[in-house]
Amino acid sequence: VLGEIRLRVEKNERVLITTLTKRMAEQLTDYLGDNGVKVRYLHSDIDTVERVEILRDLRLGAFDVLVGINLLREGLDIPEVSLVAILDADKEGFLRAERSLIQTIGRAARNLNGKAILYADRMTDSMKKAISETDRRRAHQIAHNEAHGITPRSILKQVRDLIDGVYSEKTGKEMAKLELERAKVEDMSEKDVSREIKRLEKLMLEHARNLEFEKAARVRDQLALLREQAFGARGGDNIVVLTPGGGRV
Repeated sequence: VLGEIRLRVEKNERVLITTLTKRMAEQLTDYLGDNGVKVRYLHSDIDTVERVEILRDLRLGAFDVLVGINLLREGLDIPEVSLVAILDADKEGFLRAERSLIQTIGRAARNLNGKAILYADRMTDSMKKAISETDRRRAHQIAHNEAHGITPRSILKQVRDLIDGVYSEKTGKEMAKLELERAKVEDMSEKDVSREIKRLEKLMLEHARNLEFEKAARVRDQLALLREQAFGARGGDNIVVLTPGGGRV
């Protein structure tokens, strides 16, 4: 896998590697680091905000390889990733079942040079089905492209600060909506405001857990408005929700 990584690094592309155990992920991360690879390990102890920062840094090229166990749950959408390496692909189980393999392989689909490598000692039924389905989808896409004269290209997606940057530029429509909400707040009783704040805090935390940061930000703006009206607090930066891991949104 080290040779495959170096091929991608030379092209300024990124690599995702998925393992089955925490120990293997840690050992692989140490091994790659010792061999000059810029690598990070994404594990379950990392809180929501830090996880997003790691994914942003991967896209920006602060490091080239991300190692993880269940990369499916991270909501990864990284066009720069051209290689997905699945270790122990023949170890049957949830993370190596047909559906999981198809979804993990799909992490490389947004890059024109995208490729998935399944490392295994034998070919399992799940691997066969996943490869067959991937080939079927690829053939269908190629036929569609040829029929419509489409030239495949890697998806170009702006790297944004998913914590605050995406929230800094509100459209006129969003601002108008906030003003309307401000008027509604002024008509609310203190008890209603307190109840609404609790509801929005719960909703924002739920969005953060689901990595829906733009939705969380909208709720944060509403919270800022409520707090300003009720307590004189100003700005969304004063509103903090702690995730279960202790991180902030």
